[in-house]
Amino acid sequence: MKITPLDIRQKRFDTALRGFSRREVEAYLELLAGEFEEVVKENISLKEELKRAQLRIEQYQERERTLQETMVTAQKISEDLKAASKKEAEIIIADAEHQAEKIVHGAHQKLVQVVEDINELKRQRTQFESQVRSVVEAHRKLLETFSGPTFADRDYARIEDNVAFLSQKKANGGE
Repeated sequence: MKITPLDIRQKRFDTALRGFSRREVEAYLELLAGEFEEVVKENISLKEELKRAQLRIEQYQERERTLQETMVTAQKISEDLKAASKKEAEIIIADAEHQAEKIVHGAHQKLVQVVEDINELKRQRTQFESQVRSVVEAHRKLLETFSGPTFADRDYARIEDNVAFLSQKKANGGE
């Protein structure tokens, strides 16, 4: 069962003889609801941020796939051009060798550029993953902070004594 801030605010307790102070209980519930509401908002914000990060990763992966396909295509084109230049070399050997050198050089430059682009995308991806990890680590530390003992946990006995004292004082007519 999920508890919402509204559930906390609307929670009512049965009254009993010498029960808790209604005002203190309601004030504490309101404080708890406010804190819980902030946690819920932050959780929603983190989920949205994670979705955006995942979308960017998918975009980078798609770019990487496209670049890999381009590299394969460039290699295939390079091989096709080499074969064509070989046939042409049989007709005009000197002219064909000159043309083949130009084509191979251009294909190599394209391949070098594609490899550089892939390496840059990998670097960006690594940087992005590092940023996402640091955000997740910061939020994990924040969650650990919230999971520690609260004021009420540490001082529960003292609070109980104060409530008992105030209840006794009220029962004795506010002396």
